[in-house]
Order: sequence, then C-alpha cells, then structure tokens
Amino acid sequence: MQRRLTKRGIERRDQLVEFAAHRFAENGYHPTSVTEIVSGLGVGKGVFYWYFTSKEELFVEILRGAQRGLRRTQEKAITGEGDPVARIELGIRASIRWLAENRDYFTLFQFASSEERFAPLLRLGEDVAVADAARHIRAGMDAGRIDEGDPAALGHAILGVTNQLVRILLFEKGEDPNRVADAAVRFCLGGLRGFSGVIAAGAHSPA
Repeated sequence: MQRRLTKRGIERRDQLVEFAAHRFAENGYHPTSVTEIVSGLGVGKGVFYWYFTSKEELFVEILRGAQRGLRRTQEKAITGEGDPVARIELGIRASIRWLAENRDYFTLFQFASSEERFAPLLRLGEDVAVADAARHIRAGMDAGRIDEGDPAALGHAILGVTNQLVRILLFEKGEDPNRVADAAVRFCLGGLRGFSGVIAAGAHSPA
C-alpha cells in the first residue's frame, strides 16, 4: 500500500516495522498477531491498517527494508576502494558487522528462506548480493588477483560461507564478530586466490 506520509506518519510506520520485526524474531511469524503488535505499541488496529493491509505485507516490508539496509552498509564500506579483492574483504566484514548488530533480521531471513510465500523475495535479495560479489570477483580475475572461475558460483560460495559462519559462530556460539569476519575473509579470499598463502588484510591476531 502506498500512501503519502507526513514526517510523523513515517516515524509511526517505522515504529511499527521495528517493533514487529523484534516480535516476529522473538516469538515467530505465525504466532505473532496484528493484535499483539498494536497492543505492544499501545495503538489501535486502525493505525496498523492505515499503513499495511495485512501482517504478510508488513513482513514483506521488513524483509525488503533489511535487505536494503544490509546492501547500503556494504556499499558504504567499499566506497572509494579501487582494489577488487579489498572490496570483497570489506564487503564481507561490513556484512558480518551489520548482522551482528541486527540479529532479529538474520533470524527473519532464516525463517523466510523456508516459507513458500516469502522465499522468492529472499532469493531476489540473495541474487542481488551474488551479482554484487560477482562483479568484484570478475574485476579481480581481470586484474590477475583471483583465480579464473565462475564469478556467480563463487559469489554464491561467499554468501553461503558468510551466512553459515554467522549462524554457527556468531549467534550459536557467541564469538566476537571481528573474529568471525577474520575466519570468513581468510577462507573466502584463500579460495578465490587458490589458498596461495593469503593473509587477510586487517585480520585480528589471536590474543
């Protein structure tokens, strides 16, 4: 639903999105009702339905907003960096920092990937992420910095490794985000460069 919103209206809508994202992550999408969301915010259902036609539309907006936020963070991190390999590293590190600061969204991404009505939207976001990575990978290959291969396949590999390390090391084991990023960078850059003695720039030395 598209409405022309005042500044106050935008703030109210953002409050709904933020509050609902936390509730969905904490309690699950299906058990969380519109009634619970508006009650938690202390507003009536009319406020909710002014901005969203349904709980599903709200959840879709949460996913889209999270995907935009993650991509903006990645783009900001690599701005001005001319080295494609360094851009890949900076993108990985920025992604892990963002996910560490936005655990609710990672939880919702995991749920959406297994839900038929939301999985296509999540895949679209992943396709954009893979295309972004593939562009830098191809630039690295052209510069002779990365072994020849399929840039898209390697982009999927980076996304898969990063998500797995975030899920297991960051959120299940509670490891420091910087060390999780070090592991992801060492593995991904090592793979892209044939594991030819790569040492990730900016890696944190063991204490």
